[in-house]
Amino acid sequence: MNKVVAMTDAIPKDETFQTKRATSAALEAILYDPIPVLDHGFIRVIDYMGDDAAIVQAARVSYGRGTKQVSQDKGLINYLMRHWHSTPFEMCEIKFHVKLPIFVARQWIRHRTANVNEYSARYSIMDKEFYIPDASQLAPQSKKNHQGRGGDTLSAAESARVLEILKGDSEQVYEHYQELMGQQDETLAHDNDRQGIARELARMNLTLNYYTQWYWKIDLHNLMHFLMLRADPHAQYEIRVYADAMIKVVEKWVPFAFEAFQEHRLHGSRLSRSGLGVVKRMIAGEKVTAETSGLTKREWDELMATLG
Repeated sequence: MNKVVAMTDAIPKDETFQTKRATSAALEAILYDPIPVLDHGFIRVIDYMGDDAAIVQAARVSYGRGTKQVSQDKGLINYLMRHWHSTPFEMCEIKFHVKLPIFVARQWIRHRTANVNEYSARYSIMDKEFYIPDASQLAPQSKKNHQGRGGDTLSAAESARVLEILKGDSEQVYEHYQELMGQQDETLAHDNDRQGIARELARMNLTLNYYTQWYWKIDLHNLMHFLMLRADPHAQYEIRVYADAMIKVVEKWVPFAFEAFQEHRLHGSRLSRSGLGVVKRMIAGEKVTAETSGLTKREWDELMATLG
């Protein structure tokens, strides 16, 4: 169940407003609606500013009167994306409400070009909601990548034991969390001498798979940078699924910019000077190998993966 807690109670979900601002009909249709992610998480759009036209408008401040036809607007956005002009895309902003496991939040917060306000476990009691991965996502440490899981899967018996440990530990730490605050059971509740410790102290015993929530506001340029990194196949699965959900939101919000983003960033590639030199040698008819390329083994493997 994807629970929405009190931090969202003030949102006027049932009210409508007239506005002169540019709006996206597709985004308006899903405004405030939770999009499920993982077992208890979600993302949802709380507010936004700007659309494709805002990107073009901002660019025309630099380019003068410019073009006005839709096809030319689309071409201008492609040009801006292709040549990494960032400021026109910064004119669009979006605010998400995100519910995510704490360990995912610690990865996410490394993207510092955003405004964040997180649910406070100093003031409020954390819900008993924790992330338990699907057995298909359980894998040993990769032998090639020191920061990720490998391609092998665990046996059924190993997976069952891992899930048993994760669930058992998560249940136990929440019981202890309640006990530390003096709220575990009725016998303790009738003990007038037992007050428990403060919430800000009790929370430190919770495991990283417990869910937290935040509002996360970011401009389109920096959101696309986030998505490039976190929707990448090499990103950790648990953050990648959030990025995948956000990509669908961006497609609804700014379809022209999204198409250009897919073409030039998400599914495009940039080569190093050495990598470009290798490609030029290949085009000229030279048979280039890993040994003669002048690249490291990792650089060569990455270039070959890019070239398919």
